[in-house]
Amino acid sequence: MTTLARLENVTRRFGDVTALDNVSLEIGSGRIVGLLGPNGAGKSTLLSILQGLRRPTSGTVELLGGSPSDYRTRRGLGCTPQETALPAALRVGEVIDLVSRHFENPVPRGELADEFGFGELLRRQTGALSGGQKRRISVALAFVARPKLVLLDEPTTGLDVDARRTLWEAVRRQHESGATTVITSHYLEEIEALAERVVVIGEGKVLIDGSIAEVIGKVGLRMLRLNTAHPDAVSALPGVVETRPENDGTHTFFVRDADAAVVELVKSGIDFSDLAVRGATLEEAFLTLTSSGGATTKEQAA
Repeated sequence: MTTLARLENVTRRFGDVTALDNVSLEIGSGRIVGLLGPNGAGKSTLLSILQGLRRPTSGTVELLGGSPSDYRTRRGLGCTPQETALPAALRVGEVIDLVSRHFENPVPRGELADEFGFGELLRRQTGALSGGQKRRISVALAFVARPKLVLLDEPTTGLDVDARRTLWEAVRRQHESGATTVITSHYLEEIEALAERVVVIGEGKVLIDGSIAEVIGKVGLRMLRLNTAHPDAVSALPGVVETRPENDGTHTFFVRDADAAVVELVKSGIDFSDLAVRGATLEEAFLTLTSSGGATTKEQAA
Protein backbone atom coordinates (compact mmCIF):
# COMPACT_ATOMS: atom_id res chain seq x y z
CA MET A 1 0.00 0.00 0.00
CA THR A 2 1.38 3.39 -1.07
CA THR A 3 0.98 6.37 1.24
CA LEU A 4 -0.92 9.09 -0.65
CA ALA A 5 -1.32 11.62 2.16
CA ARG A 6 0.12 12.06 5.62
CA LEU A 7 -0.48 14.49 8.47
CA GLU A 8 1.98 14.48 11.36
CA ASN A 9 1.15 16.32 14.58
CA VAL A 10 -0.96 18.83 12.68
CA THR A 11 -2.60 21.64 14.64
CA ARG A 12 -4.69 24.37 13.07
CA ARG A 13 -5.95 27.34 15.06
CA PHE A 14 -8.32 30.14 14.09
CA GLY A 15 -7.69 32.77 16.73
CA ASP A 16 -8.63 31.19 20.04
CA VAL A 17 -10.35 28.23 18.35
CA THR A 18 -8.37 25.01 17.80
CA ALA A 19 -9.93 23.28 14.80
CA LEU A 20 -7.34 20.46 14.67
CA ASP A 21 -5.35 19.44 17.71
CA ASN A 22 -2.11 17.49 17.08
CA VAL A 23 -3.65 15.19 14.45
CA SER A 24 -1.56 12.43 12.88
CA LEU A 25 -3.18 10.50 10.03
CA GLU A 26 -2.00 8.45 7.07
CA ILE A 27 -4.08 7.66 3.98
CA GLY A 28 -2.93 4.69 1.95
CA SER A 29 -3.85 3.76 -1.60
CA GLY A 30 -6.73 1.49 -2.51
CA ARG A 31 -9.17 2.36 0.28
CA ILE A 32 -12.42 4.24 0.75
CA VAL A 33 -12.05 6.15 4.01
CA GLY A 34 -15.03 7.56 5.88
CA LEU A 35 -14.28 10.72 7.87
CA LEU A 36 -16.89 11.23 10.59
CA GLY A 37 -17.46 13.83 13.25
CA PRO A 38 -20.10 16.27 14.48
CA ASN A 39 -20.32 19.79 13.08
CA GLY A 40 -17.25 21.75 14.13
CA ALA A 41 -15.18 18.61 14.75
CA GLY A 42 -12.49 19.63 12.23
CA LYS A 43 -13.38 17.47 9.20
CA SER A 44 -13.55 20.26 6.61
CA THR A 45 -10.44 21.93 8.06
CA LEU A 46 -8.53 18.67 7.66
CA LEU A 47 -9.63 18.35 4.02
CA SER A 48 -8.78 21.99 3.27
CA ILE A 49 -5.26 21.45 4.63
CA LEU A 50 -4.82 18.37 2.42
CA GLN A 51 -5.97 20.46 -0.56
CA GLY A 52 -3.46 23.19 0.20
CA LEU A 53 -6.21 25.75 0.79
CA ARG A 54 -5.02 26.28 4.37
CA ARG A 55 -1.69 25.78 6.08
CA PRO A 56 -1.36 24.10 9.46
CA THR A 57 -0.42 26.25 12.42
CA SER A 58 2.10 23.54 13.30
CA GLY A 59 2.95 20.05 12.08
CA THR A 60 3.71 18.70 8.60
CA VAL A 61 1.50 17.65 5.67
CA GLU A 62 2.47 15.52 2.70
CA LEU A 63 0.30 14.95 -0.38
CA LEU A 64 1.20 12.48 -3.13
CA GLY A 65 4.86 12.67 -2.19
CA GLY A 66 5.02 16.46 -2.20
CA SER A 67 3.50 19.57 -0.69
CA PRO A 68 -0.23 20.35 -0.97
CA SER A 69 0.74 23.93 -1.85
CA ASP A 70 2.45 22.74 -5.07
CA TYR A 71 0.00 22.83 -8.01
CA ARG A 72 1.90 20.00 -9.71
CA THR A 73 1.20 17.76 -6.72
CA ARG A 74 -2.46 18.73 -6.67
CA ARG A 75 -2.93 17.46 -10.24
CA GLY A 76 -3.25 13.99 -8.76
CA LEU A 77 -5.98 15.16 -6.38
CA GLY A 78 -9.73 15.40 -7.02
CA CYS A 79 -12.03 17.38 -4.70
CA THR A 80 -15.68 18.19 -4.16
CA PRO A 81 -16.30 20.91 -1.56
CA GLN A 82 -19.45 21.21 0.54
CA GLU A 83 -20.63 24.21 -1.47
CA THR A 84 -21.37 23.68 -5.17
CA ALA A 85 -20.40 26.55 -7.49
CA LEU A 86 -20.79 26.04 -11.25
CA PRO A 87 -20.74 28.81 -13.91
CA ALA A 88 -24.47 29.49 -14.37
CA ALA A 89 -24.23 30.52 -18.05
CA LEU A 90 -22.32 27.43 -19.22
CA ARG A 91 -23.86 24.18 -20.33
CA VAL A 92 -22.98 21.05 -18.35
CA GLY A 93 -20.92 19.65 -21.23
CA GLU A 94 -19.02 22.94 -21.50
CA VAL A 95 -18.19 22.87 -17.78
CA ILE A 96 -16.79 19.35 -18.11
CA ASP A 97 -14.74 20.38 -21.15
CA LEU A 98 -13.43 23.45 -19.33
CA VAL A 99 -12.21 21.38 -16.38
CA SER A 100 -10.89 18.60 -18.63
CA ARG A 101 -8.58 20.97 -20.52
CA HIS A 102 -6.45 21.36 -17.40
CA PHE A 103 -5.39 17.69 -17.52
CA GLU A 104 -3.49 15.43 -19.90
CA ASN A 105 -5.77 12.37 -19.89
CA PRO A 106 -9.25 13.35 -18.73
CA VAL A 107 -12.27 11.08 -18.75
CA PRO A 108 -14.34 11.82 -21.91
CA ARG A 109 -17.41 13.93 -21.15
CA GLY A 110 -19.92 11.28 -22.31
CA GLU A 111 -18.25 8.55 -20.30
CA LEU A 112 -18.18 10.73 -17.19
CA ALA A 113 -21.84 11.74 -17.61
CA ASP A 114 -22.95 8.13 -18.05
CA GLU A 115 -20.91 7.00 -15.06
CA PHE A 116 -22.58 9.53 -12.75
CA GLY A 117 -26.04 9.41 -14.31
CA PHE A 118 -26.51 12.84 -15.88
CA GLY A 119 -26.12 12.21 -19.62
CA GLU A 120 -29.46 13.90 -20.30
CA LEU A 121 -28.18 17.14 -18.74
CA LEU A 122 -25.14 17.76 -20.94
CA ARG A 123 -26.83 20.45 -23.07
CA ARG A 124 -28.54 22.25 -20.18
CA GLN A 125 -27.17 25.40 -18.56
CA THR A 126 -25.99 24.76 -15.03
CA GLY A 127 -27.96 27.77 -13.78
CA ALA A 128 -31.18 25.93 -14.66
CA LEU A 129 -30.31 22.79 -12.71
CA SER A 130 -31.65 21.71 -9.34
CA GLY A 131 -29.36 21.62 -6.32
CA GLY A 132 -29.20 17.82 -6.48
CA GLN A 133 -28.27 17.84 -10.18
CA LYS A 134 -25.52 20.38 -9.55
CA ARG A 135 -24.24 18.21 -6.72
CA ARG A 136 -23.96 15.14 -8.94
CA ILE A 137 -22.00 17.11 -11.54
CA SER A 138 -19.74 18.62 -8.88
CA VAL A 139 -18.89 15.14 -7.56
CA ALA A 140 -18.28 13.83 -11.09
CA LEU A 141 -15.82 16.66 -11.78
CA ALA A 142 -13.66 15.42 -8.91
CA PHE A 143 -12.96 12.30 -10.97
CA VAL A 144 -12.46 13.90 -14.40
CA ALA A 145 -8.62 13.81 -14.22
CA ARG A 146 -8.45 10.12 -13.12
CA PRO A 147 -6.95 11.26 -9.77
CA LYS A 148 -5.04 9.05 -7.37
CA LEU A 149 -6.79 10.58 -4.35
CA VAL A 150 -10.28 12.09 -4.15
CA LEU A 151 -11.68 14.15 -1.26
CA LEU A 152 -15.48 14.31 -1.13
CA ASP A 153 -16.90 16.67 1.48
CA GLU A 154 -20.59 15.82 2.05
CA PRO A 155 -20.95 14.53 -1.56
CA THR A 156 -24.64 13.58 -1.46
CA THR A 157 -26.07 16.61 0.35
CA GLY A 158 -29.34 17.56 -1.35
CA LEU A 159 -29.77 14.27 -3.22
CA ASP A 160 -32.79 12.02 -2.90
CA VAL A 161 -32.37 8.36 -1.95
CA ASP A 162 -32.20 7.05 -5.53
CA ALA A 163 -29.68 9.69 -6.60
CA ARG A 164 -27.52 8.96 -3.55
CA ARG A 165 -27.43 5.27 -4.35
CA THR A 166 -26.56 6.00 -7.98
CA LEU A 167 -23.68 8.14 -6.76
CA TRP A 168 -22.54 5.42 -4.35
CA GLU A 169 -22.32 2.94 -7.22
CA ALA A 170 -20.29 5.41 -9.28
CA VAL A 171 -17.88 6.00 -6.39
CA ARG A 172 -17.47 2.23 -5.95
CA ARG A 173 -16.67 1.80 -9.64
CA GLN A 174 -14.14 4.64 -9.50
CA HIS A 175 -12.59 2.98 -6.47
CA GLU A 176 -12.32 -0.31 -8.35
CA SER A 177 -10.57 1.62 -11.12
CA GLY A 178 -7.92 2.83 -8.69
CA ALA A 179 -9.22 6.03 -7.05
CA THR A 180 -8.59 6.21 -3.31
CA THR A 181 -11.42 8.22 -1.77
CA VAL A 182 -11.96 10.09 1.50
CA ILE A 183 -15.62 10.88 2.23
CA THR A 184 -17.20 13.03 4.90
CA SER A 185 -20.93 12.57 5.33
CA HIS A 186 -23.84 13.25 7.66
CA TYR A 187 -25.46 10.07 6.29
CA LEU A 188 -23.88 7.33 8.37
CA GLU A 189 -25.54 4.70 6.19
CA GLU A 190 -23.41 6.17 3.39
CA ILE A 191 -20.23 5.45 5.32
CA GLU A 192 -21.46 1.95 6.17
CA ALA A 193 -22.26 1.35 2.49
CA LEU A 194 -18.95 2.65 1.10
CA ALA A 195 -16.11 2.87 3.59
CA GLU A 196 -13.55 0.21 4.42
CA ARG A 197 -11.93 2.39 7.06
CA VAL A 198 -13.52 4.92 9.41
CA VAL A 199 -11.81 7.86 11.11
CA VAL A 200 -13.89 9.55 13.82
CA ILE A 201 -12.92 13.12 14.77
CA GLY A 202 -14.20 15.02 17.77
CA GLU A 203 -13.09 18.44 19.04
CA GLY A 204 -10.18 18.44 16.61
CA LYS A 205 -8.76 15.07 17.70
CA VAL A 206 -8.84 11.60 16.14
CA LEU A 207 -11.03 9.58 18.48
CA ILE A 208 -10.81 6.29 16.64
CA ASP A 209 -9.36 4.94 13.40
CA GLY A 210 -10.25 1.48 12.13
CA SER A 211 -12.72 -0.65 10.21
CA ILE A 212 -16.46 -0.22 10.73
CA ALA A 213 -16.47 -3.40 12.81
CA GLU A 214 -13.61 -2.05 14.95
CA VAL A 215 -15.39 1.28 15.50
CA ILE A 216 -18.54 -0.49 16.64
CA GLY A 217 -16.53 -3.02 18.64
CA LYS A 218 -14.60 -0.38 20.57
CA VAL A 219 -17.83 1.17 21.70
CA GLY A 220 -18.92 -2.35 22.60
CA LEU A 221 -22.63 -1.69 22.95
CA ARG A 222 -25.40 -4.24 22.51
CA MET A 223 -29.07 -3.33 22.31
CA LEU A 224 -32.00 -4.88 24.13
CA ARG A 225 -35.35 -3.91 22.66
CA LEU A 226 -38.51 -4.90 24.53
CA ASN A 227 -42.02 -4.00 25.64
CA THR A 228 -42.37 -3.00 29.26
CA ALA A 229 -44.57 -0.78 31.37
CA HIS A 230 -41.58 -0.09 33.65
CA PRO A 231 -38.76 1.39 31.52
CA ASP A 232 -37.33 3.36 34.45
CA ALA A 233 -36.92 0.18 36.47
CA VAL A 234 -35.13 -1.52 33.56
CA SER A 235 -32.89 1.55 33.12
CA ALA A 236 -31.81 1.24 36.75
CA LEU A 237 -30.56 -2.34 36.31
CA PRO A 238 -26.78 -2.97 36.47
CA GLY A 239 -25.09 -2.75 33.07
CA VAL A 240 -27.66 -0.50 31.35
CA VAL A 241 -25.80 2.58 30.08
CA GLU A 242 -28.46 4.30 27.98
CA THR A 243 -32.20 4.14 27.31
CA ARG A 244 -34.11 5.20 24.21
CA PRO A 245 -37.91 5.15 23.74
CA GLU A 246 -39.04 4.04 20.28
CA ASN A 247 -41.93 5.37 18.21
CA ASP A 248 -43.81 2.07 18.39
CA GLY A 249 -44.01 2.18 22.19
CA THR A 250 -41.13 -0.22 22.82
CA HIS A 251 -37.86 0.76 24.53
CA THR A 252 -34.24 0.14 23.59
CA PHE A 253 -31.65 -0.32 26.32
CA PHE A 254 -27.95 -0.06 25.51
CA VAL A 255 -25.76 -2.45 27.50
CA ARG A 256 -22.12 -3.57 27.51
CA ASP A 257 -22.90 -7.25 28.20
CA ALA A 258 -26.17 -8.49 26.71
CA ASP A 259 -26.11 -11.87 28.44
CA ALA A 260 -25.54 -10.33 31.88
CA ALA A 261 -28.22 -7.71 31.24
CA VAL A 262 -30.82 -10.33 30.31
CA VAL A 263 -29.98 -12.30 33.47
CA GLU A 264 -30.44 -9.16 35.60
CA LEU A 265 -33.71 -8.39 33.81
CA VAL A 266 -35.14 -11.85 34.51
CA LYS A 267 -33.94 -11.82 38.13
CA SER A 268 -35.57 -8.44 38.74
CA GLY A 269 -39.07 -9.76 38.11
CA ILE A 270 -39.93 -6.74 35.90
CA ASP A 271 -42.71 -7.55 33.42
CA PHE A 272 -41.55 -7.45 29.81
CA SER A 273 -42.24 -9.06 26.44
CA ASP A 274 -40.94 -9.28 22.86
CA LEU A 275 -37.26 -9.15 23.81
CA ALA A 276 -34.80 -8.74 20.94
CA VAL A 277 -31.01 -8.38 21.14
CA ARG A 278 -28.69 -6.98 18.47
CA GLY A 279 -25.43 -5.13 18.07
CA ALA A 280 -25.12 -1.38 17.73
CA THR A 281 -24.96 0.22 14.29
CA LEU A 282 -22.26 2.61 13.11
CA GLU A 283 -24.60 5.52 13.81
CA GLU A 284 -25.15 4.42 17.39
CA ALA A 285 -21.43 3.85 17.90
CA PHE A 286 -20.69 7.26 16.40
CA LEU A 287 -23.14 9.03 18.68
CA THR A 288 -21.63 7.31 21.68
CA LEU A 289 -18.06 8.18 20.66
CA THR A 290 -18.80 11.84 20.06
CA SER A 291 -21.43 12.26 22.80
CA SER A 292 -23.66 14.01 20.27
CA GLY A 293 -27.29 13.61 19.36
CA GLY A 294 -28.52 14.68 22.79
CA ALA A 295 -28.06 11.23 24.36
CA THR A 296 -26.34 11.05 27.73
CA THR A 297 -25.29 7.71 29.13
CA LYS A 298 -25.14 6.95 32.81
CA GLU A 299 -21.40 6.37 32.45
CA GLN A 300 -20.90 9.82 30.89
CA ALA A 301 -22.94 11.47 33.62
CA ALA A 302 -21.01 9.76 36.41
